[in-house]
Amino acid sequence: MTDIGCQLYLISPLDVGGDFPTRLERALQAGAGLVTAFQLRIKNLDQHEAARLAQPLQAICAAHDVAFIVNDSVPLAKRIGADGVHLGQGDGDPREAREELGLEAQIGVTCHASRHLAMEAGDAGADYVAFGAFFDSTTKSSEHRADTEMLEWWSGLFEIPCVAIGGITPDNCRPLVEAGADFLAVSGAVWNGDEVAAVKAFAAQIEAAQADRAD
Repeated sequence: MTDIGCQLYLISPLDVGGDFPTRLERALQAGAGLVTAFQLRIKNLDQHEAARLAQPLQAICAAHDVAFIVNDSVPLAKRIGADGVHLGQGDGDPREAREELGLEAQIGVTCHASRHLAMEAGDAGADYVAFGAFFDSTTKSSEHRADTEMLEWWSGLFEIPCVAIGGITPDNCRPLVEAGADFLAVSGAVWNGDEVAAVKAFAAQIEAAQADRAD
């Protein structure tokens, strides 16, 4: 993950079988230079099956120089040699994940709408912090609601990148970019329709928002 303005962080649907590898390929081609991270988010599968599903997706990400991040599971991330892991608040300590995965691993932490949790994650060595949800999400329910002021506060004080997540679409993303989000984490807005059109729509809105910030 590099700092070249706001970027897209794609999160997988729960079903990554069937034609999903082809869809991922199309999305990454459409978002060349904009999509810089992909998170594998699958639930209730044993590690063998999860690793099998991960293999083609990991290869596609590597071919496009996109970071391949595993959600929740340090053991799975270690098993498949993922680029990193994303930890929820109940998924373990970033320090322990670092010991398991090494210095080069990208470790992200869900911080909901809490400045305290974000600072704790930073102190523990997180490579990025994730705030949200910013909007109602069709992918994952959340009792937490973050606002743009939190992004402004974080980006104004800390060098660690921040990720905005939760119900983000091309139609509502501009205030998040303008507030200083380094990444927009998106899932349903891309995979629930035409992934190429969605990524291009995000690209247009991000470009416009960054131009406004520069003025």
